[in-house]
Amino acid sequence: MNKHKRIGILTSGGDCAGLNAAIRGVVRCANQQGWEVLGICQATNGLMADPPNAIPLTVANVDPILTRGGTILGTTNKGNPFAFKFPDGTVGDRSQDIINGYYKLGLDVLIGIGGDGSLAILHRLAKQGKFNFIGIPKTIDNDVGITERSIGFDTAVTIATEALDRLHFTAASHNRVIILEVMGRDAGHIALNAGIAGGADVILIPEINYKLENICNAIQERQKRGQHYTLVIVSEAVCTEAGENMTKMEQFGQCRFGGIGQYLSDKIGEATGAESRVTVLGHVQRGGISSPHDRLLASAFGVAAVEAIAREEYDVMVTWQNREVITVPISEAIKTYRVVDPEGTLVKTARGLGICLGD
Repeated sequence: MNKHKRIGILTSGGDCAGLNAAIRGVVRCANQQGWEVLGICQATNGLMADPPNAIPLTVANVDPILTRGGTILGTTNKGNPFAFKFPDGTVGDRSQDIINGYYKLGLDVLIGIGGDGSLAILHRLAKQGKFNFIGIPKTIDNDVGITERSIGFDTAVTIATEALDRLHFTAASHNRVIILEVMGRDAGHIALNAGIAGGADVILIPEINYKLENICNAIQERQKRGQHYTLVIVSEAVCTEAGENMTKMEQFGQCRFGGIGQYLSDKIGEATGAESRVTVLGHVQRGGISSPHDRLLASAFGVAAVEAIAREEYDVMVTWQNREVITVPISEAIKTYRVVDPEGTLVKTARGLGICLGD
């Protein structure tokens, strides 16, 4: 039996399916060690608060959350504590407030569940504050470095695949080109995986440059074969043919991807005369009940994080590699993000199936 430990856990960045399963995994495994777990509310904002905003987590209050979407702890993807924007518009460094919150709670270690950006910030805070930290990767984009899978990805692919399954019928009924725009800020994993699984005719991802002429030719070839409808799936980060990002400014000054689906629809309609429609899944991919695979992965990550604490192995991230969970140094995990390999197996599979990738 290891000596008593107090573990803090938070979820940071965008929400996704499977976060609650990871929280539950940590609490249940820590309970077997006789350790205490505190849930930090609203990510680092909870540690900034005075007193820190935290709640005790027990087996009794986390057991019902296995299938629940989102995160019971809340999260935020706005603001960098090292350049925190105050209500009056000024910017300041609030990193020390977060560090103070860690010590006020009497934590022995902080577990952070986040994407590459959140994990980089938490890693920097841990170094500055000299406290123990363990990372758990989550992102529907599946672009965290080193790990083959991140929490939330499988559910997002399942939802996008289901959307394609449904769009097949309406596209065929009206002889339309239907474009499905999916998330993927830096990588095209969702579009590629769902496109293959959902039977898309055209898959466009940011890692492979396309020409509109090639897409239009693919549509017209289908028409010649008597296939008068086409399904296109495109990652939100795909640029225009001229290489420009399709973005929009949101309420709080954040620049978000969005609009590539409509851009393609307009161009394809002009070039082919085909009737075209666009569906944008957006946050639907991040919500709802998590898939069985995401629950399994999140549970395994939660247990592995606690086991790392038992070994007093800190400054690491748990990862899925070669069908098992291992730990890697955080600095290595966040050094690069994981993009689609244009020469990888899934791209070769798409080409072998006759799917147009636009190049």
